[in-house]
Amino acid sequence: MNRIPVAGPSITDREVDYVTDAVRRAWYGQASEYHLRFEAAFSAYVGTRRAMALPSCTSAIHLALAGLGVGPGDEVIVPDVTWIATSAPVDYVGGTVVFADIDPATWCVSVPSVEACITPRTKAIIAVDLYGGVPAYRELREVASRHGIAIIEDAAEAIGAEYFGQKAGSLGDAGTFSFHGSKTLTTGEGGMLVTNREDLWERASTLRDHGRAPGEVAFWNVEVGFKYKMSALQAALGLAQVERVGELVAKKRAAFGWYQEELGGLDGVTLNVEPSGTRNAFWMATAVLDSARGLKKHDLAERLSRDGIDTRPFFHPLSSLPAYASRPEASRARERNVVAYRVADHGINLPSSLSLTREQVSRVAASFRSALAQ
Repeated sequence: MNRIPVAGPSITDREVDYVTDAVRRAWYGQASEYHLRFEAAFSAYVGTRRAMALPSCTSAIHLALAGLGVGPGDEVIVPDVTWIATSAPVDYVGGTVVFADIDPATWCVSVPSVEACITPRTKAIIAVDLYGGVPAYRELREVASRHGIAIIEDAAEAIGAEYFGQKAGSLGDAGTFSFHGSKTLTTGEGGMLVTNREDLWERASTLRDHGRAPGEVAFWNVEVGFKYKMSALQAALGLAQVERVGELVAKKRAAFGWYQEELGGLDGVTLNVEPSGTRNAFWMATAVLDSARGLKKHDLAERLSRDGIDTRPFFHPLSSLPAYASRPEASRARERNVVAYRVADHGINLPSSLSLTREQVSRVAASFRSALAQ
């Protein structure tokens, strides 16, 4: 029996041709050609003035925090349910992570919980567009503006998502993306920082290149910075992908539509939502079981695996991880974030590869229904 992968890219001759051309030509005077083309195409798609190609979304979040001046003594609010790459850069700059609860419908950060977490030390909020969905940015921006707090949008999983006509990534002071091999748009590994703030872009441009300001004398370092650059080969692959981004997002949305047909009516099972005014990119088709079913995510994953179906568990609450176990902020979050703990225990990501077929979704759905019936 052929296994059904949980994720995977769509690669065509266009990608192969662009990367081959980069291997042959993107050296010396042409070394930045594909970076510039990729960044220009990406910023045009997202709708921001600036885009910076980077080695990962983690580095993009790090640069955004550093560019905003977040440092020791500052608090940064993150949703409790996300991958640790969202929160780890807060430690890189010496800040303190504060874990907010999630919304029970969108699974993205809860705005009332964010407001309850704000203190005089709060410097930024990192809002995550979880699994391709988006939080309530109008309300979140109102809260952030009232308290003078910056918003970094972690759109790692949400290329193609929209919020009242604005593309994901353009909804905060800075937006960050991942191009990991599992993502809708991939460069194998890689990321992007986007922004409309010239001050942030200029600061990040210096920090990402060993403290060399753009246009300054060669090898003249004004401060100690980082080495955050993407290779020309990755940029060539990314350019080809962004030229196909409409097609790629459409594939994700079509696959989710198949899951909706197969599983949407199951009692006690909730799939990704798409609130009015939003467009979900459905990076991962996700199913959350009602706790009354008594079936947790790892047990469900094991049952599906026996049928040759790969899945991913819903992210564990960050505050439950050993990495944060000893921190007082995590202790408070474990008591406070009841939605995060309820949802995370019973959620699972279903196969969402860009090569997924209608027949495979039917096979997944049949196995899923059988697993629930056991």
